[in-house]
Amino acid sequence: MTRNLDINVEHLTRVEGHGNIVVNMKEGRLEKAQLEIVEAPRYFEAMLKGRSFHEAAIITSRICGICSLGHQITSLKATEQALGLEVSEQTVLLRKLLIHGATMQSNVLHAYFLAAPDFLKVGSVFPLVATHPEVVLRALRMKKLANDIGDVVSGRAVHPITPVPGGFTRIPTAAELTELKRKLEEQMMPDLIATVETMKALAGEIPQFERPTEFISLRSDDDYALYDGDICSTDTGRVPDSQYRRMTNEFVVPHSTSKHCKANRSSYFVGALARWNNNHDRLCDLAGGAAETLGLKPGCCNPYMNTIAQVVESAHCAVDSVAIIDRLLQVGLKDEEPNQEPTRYGTGIGATEVPRGILYHEYTYDKQGRITAANCIIPTGQNLENIDDDMKKLVPEIVDRSKEEITSWLEMLVRAYDPCISCSVHMLDVDFIE
Repeated sequence: MTRNLDINVEHLTRVEGHGNIVVNMKEGRLEKAQLEIVEAPRYFEAMLKGRSFHEAAIITSRICGICSLGHQITSLKATEQALGLEVSEQTVLLRKLLIHGATMQSNVLHAYFLAAPDFLKVGSVFPLVATHPEVVLRALRMKKLANDIGDVVSGRAVHPITPVPGGFTRIPTAAELTELKRKLEEQMMPDLIATVETMKALAGEIPQFERPTEFISLRSDDDYALYDGDICSTDTGRVPDSQYRRMTNEFVVPHSTSKHCKANRSSYFVGALARWNNNHDRLCDLAGGAAETLGLKPGCCNPYMNTIAQVVESAHCAVDSVAIIDRLLQVGLKDEEPNQEPTRYGTGIGATEVPRGILYHEYTYDKQGRITAANCIIPTGQNLENIDDDMKKLVPEIVDRSKEEITSWLEMLVRAYDPCISCSVHMLDVDFIE
């Protein structure tokens, strides 16, 4: 279709700043389709230089208010590897439990409050309070329970205070974990089953769009990899996390103050859909059944299905949280002192799955236990080039639709990646000039 389009979306607010969507088409030929990131850099790596290993995780948790737990644990893993700090099985189990809680609360937030309004053709979640009050209450209940895991295990759900290098400053009591287990079984499980039915009812509103791409996530031989594992690509297989730079290949583009990334193609996808494509065989039966009900199949390359993948993995997180609590209670909780006696000083790498995708921290320490160099690669930055590539394929495919439909599809595409933003319920202000 021969058409002229000038689409300019200004100041799509993110938790770290602002972004613009720019699309230009002249006489049916697409000249530009990109997501511009225009916020000034924040220089967290520079802030870390000269800081003690006791401070690194506290500082980096402030990178994000949604994924603060993920940044903190990834930071701790990098520090522990650099300094040779061994951690106990109990510490690992408690960290995995924390990651499950953080994943569930973020996925629930996105699925219900950010994505569902698009499916129901409303501007925000607030109209749903009147039309679907039981659904909104369910979402709030699920998010609160997921946050309760952070409160109990790490002192608070946002910017945790008890996880430190080598362990925890406080171990939860058996009574606290028993109560969490009860709530997960009696509240979270039924709510997740109801969530699957809600998403099934909305699935018809998910745009049918596919673009084959490379999916990258952690992969483990032991479980659905969130806390630890190798870096796994659907293109090339597994490599150790020590090769993360080869799997990210950051580069600068003129239209973004955030670096873009690529690995084996022009771009790649990280997040729940990438985790699904690489780890679907590791999911529990409840999650596998949810995937079947929602039509999520291995090899899915529809970015809009990322929301569905989030719902599926939330079911797994709930089931595995109960299993972790059972394990902790079975072996008995120990009041362990954190291991904070370095056995070496060097470079360490931490790789963890946070809700939006695989996160990397790398630190180098001197013999005084202070950081001399740091590197953090954020999931949203890894997805930016993939979003651009999706837009370049999507716009020509839907150019014959109404302006309203094109606007909706573009908005939903950006939101489908669940970029790390504070106010993604904002509608994109798209102006079409023909």
